[in-house]
Amino acid sequence: MAGRIFILSVVALCVLFFLDRNQQPLVHPPGVLVAEKPVQVDLQPSLFTFDDYQLTRRARFEMRARVLSIEPYYMKRESDLSPLDLALGWGVMSDQAVLDQIDITQGGRWYHTRYQLPSPAPEQQISASSSNMHMIPATRSIARQLKNLRVGDVIKLAGLLVDADHESGWFWRTSMSRTDTGAGACEIVFVEALSVE
Repeated sequence: MAGRIFILSVVALCVLFFLDRNQQPLVHPPGVLVAEKPVQVDLQPSLFTFDDYQLTRRARFEMRARVLSIEPYYMKRESDLSPLDLALGWGVMSDQAVLDQIDITQGGRWYHTRYQLPSPAPEQQISASSSNMHMIPATRSIARQLKNLRVGDVIKLAGLLVDADHESGWFWRTSMSRTDTGAGACEIVFVEALSVE
């Protein structure tokens, strides 16, 4: 009996170690990891049904980015559609030397940066080179991929920027710009393809 408990304890510790290791942020050498900006091609708006929602295609959207933060959501109407947000960075916001000087947090569908002055990069570049994005997985497979991402991963994703409406009267509108800030500045991304580099 004691031997069995010992073996189970060792297995449990190994599992916890493995899970904890996978949750640790990836650290990269200094330098810009993602030089290119997201690519957006605006579309003539058109509707499609997804689960209980009417989604409106606003733009075709592709990007490479570094994952800055991940926040899952379980409450409220939008969590049914978008179970997690990703704070994503490119340009200066993919540079480890810059990110080491910035505290990044998410909550309430918002993304926040905090740093000491002088800022580690021009403030306009910090805001224009990162964004909080609400992720709508197009398939269960993509939902699993999103859940398995780690802070520090460099990802490539493709899909659509969409607006969302529900028959209850609830609605959500996507940002169409990477330079806006404040309420309404988050992109709503219908993710059709996702890979980690």
